[in-house]
Amino acid sequence: MSSTEGFSDFFYAAPDGLRLHARVYGGANSGHWPVVCLPGLTRNARDFHELALNLSARSRVARKVVAFDYRGRGQSAYDLDVSHYNVGVEAGDVLAGLTALDIEEAAFIGTSRGGLIIHVLGALQPAVLKAIVLNDIGPLIETAGLAHIQSYLERAPKPKTFAEAMDAQRSVHGKDFHALTDADWTRMVGALYRETDQGLMPDFDPKLVDTVANLDLSQPLPALWPQFEALAAIPLLAIRGANSGLLSAEALQQMRQRHPTMETITVEGQGHAPFLETGSLPGSIGAFLDRAEQQSCSE
Repeated sequence: MSSTEGFSDFFYAAPDGLRLHARVYGGANSGHWPVVCLPGLTRNARDFHELALNLSARSRVARKVVAFDYRGRGQSAYDLDVSHYNVGVEAGDVLAGLTALDIEEAAFIGTSRGGLIIHVLGALQPAVLKAIVLNDIGPLIETAGLAHIQSYLERAPKPKTFAEAMDAQRSVHGKDFHALTDADWTRMVGALYRETDQGLMPDFDPKLVDTVANLDLSQPLPALWPQFEALAAIPLLAIRGANSGLLSAEALQQMRQRHPTMETITVEGQGHAPFLETGSLPGSIGAFLDRAEQQSCSE
């Protein structure tokens, strides 16, 4: 591990040998549940930096936090086989990382694709899941929302400077995220891009776009209700952006009916997916984790 301010870089081998990366916040296990953060499709561990600092050092209960870079994202190696960019393989990679870190159980926070991976983990190794936060994702994905992501990735802007990247992101996402401040946009762009010899580049394997471009959205996507219902005994907080095109309010209501103890938060002025470090969200997430752990200890 190489130490950096607030976190350490952790590298480990995937089941197929690929070199993968995660950020680890906090010291040795504090005796409380650690937190595992899983980002969206093209995103990386940097998305969780401020939330991870909050949960590991600023909250009433200090927790170890692990934020993963999936294969082909961030500091993890790119895969020569594009077919390996799928939630099943990525779930296996996460489990390998937890084994390498000697983590047998944890609370999980999944944004978008990260939430789908949590559904897979529930099928593969349910005992690892102690509490779940789903950020703008559920078992029912709106095709129109995924089509928007597909279209954006196919026509993604190629900014040369940080300022151009800020303008591009605001142009595409500003309507759905009118609640964000300049500082929020700055963090978002800083997490999404990296500096290279060729200029500013999105921090993921360009071939990842092919996995989305090849999706047939003429038919409804398969729902994951059986996988979601298998999580019914696990404390769950579902967060939805009020302007989300991927998780509908109706789907959120169906989730509540199938998981009666599920807590929900709707984030006004944000779309897919809400920035978890903004507003009262860090405190709400921390409080949810504390309640879930206290309830577990009293049972």
